Amino acid sequence: MRDWNKISARKFSEIHARERAIGLVDKDTFTEFLGPRKKFSSPHLPLLGVAVEFDDGLVSGMGLIDKHPVFVNSMEGKFIGGSIGEVGGAKLVMSLRLALETYNMIPEEELESRRPLVVISFETGGVRLHEANAGLLAHAEVIDAIQDLRHKVPVIAVIGSKVGCFGGMGFVAAATDVVVMSDVGRLGLTGPEVIEQEVGKEEFDASDKSLVYRTTGGKHKYIVRDCNYLVPDKTAAFRDIINQLSRCSMEDIEKMRRIGSMYLVNKQLAFINEVLERDIRDSRDLWRAYGNSDIDALIDSDVEEFLTLVQRRPL
Repeated sequence: MRDWNKISARKFSEIHARERAIGLVDKDTFTEFLGPRKKFSSPHLPLLGVAVEFDDGLVSGMGLIDKHPVFVNSMEGKFIGGSIGEVGGAKLVMSLRLALETYNMIPEEELESRRPLVVISFETGGVRLHEANAGLLAHAEVIDAIQDLRHKVPVIAVIGSKVGCFGGMGFVAAATDVVVMSDVGRLGLTGPEVIEQEVGKEEFDASDKSLVYRTTGGKHKYIVRDCNYLVPDKTAAFRDIINQLSRCSMEDIEKMRRIGSMYLVNKQLAFINEVLERDIRDSRDLWRAYGNSDIDALIDSDVEEFLTLVQRRPL
């Protein structure tokens, strides 16, 4: 078992998937499902001459936060960009289903102290193109399994790794109950390089890191309420939020959702119309519209200072 204390103290963006899985739960409680020794790898990649990983780039297992079982799924961006194919998708789906089975076994009077949680640490570009329809189907099945957990088991998205969360997995993250990001985390559907490729460098320069982060980064997503919590780039900071969420009622968890009802859909549509009506061309214009006058101070501030200064999109 890797040193939990050292993992907790490290930057979340610098540790790999297995360390993240270990560090997001209590010390010495994480047990991995279908680890590398099981050699459960993609059947598709060898046919294309692509090397496999024996965990298929997704670490799945269970740990504890106090008495709460926490089903952790952590994506490894160093393996084919963290993309999700048939095996990784199946591991994720079965983890979600196991969380539901666990919920059904816990007596109602004990749910307050023992309710399961699901945590997904995203580091992915989305669908693994090598596996085509199998990867797409995996995404659909994951979202379906998340919906089965509504009002029963909180599903928490954690985004703070180097690759970010893009592509089809951006939809999956949006389907979760709670999104927790660090300031170095990034969330979107189409990745910056693809946007530049499609619309041109004059419209979106993917090499402009400031532009990329103020469009897809954690600070912007917090301002527009695409993420619920913004934390420093520390493993312990993410775990502290998960600990906090484990004590929330499902009624409170449901209030944190960004989509999932016609009311929330209409709010998202109203937000889009607002951006169009204001003719917003840069996220900085949107930040100013919400009452943030010193944009440079927000961009340069650390998370603690940012949270004291920022004005978010009105509810």
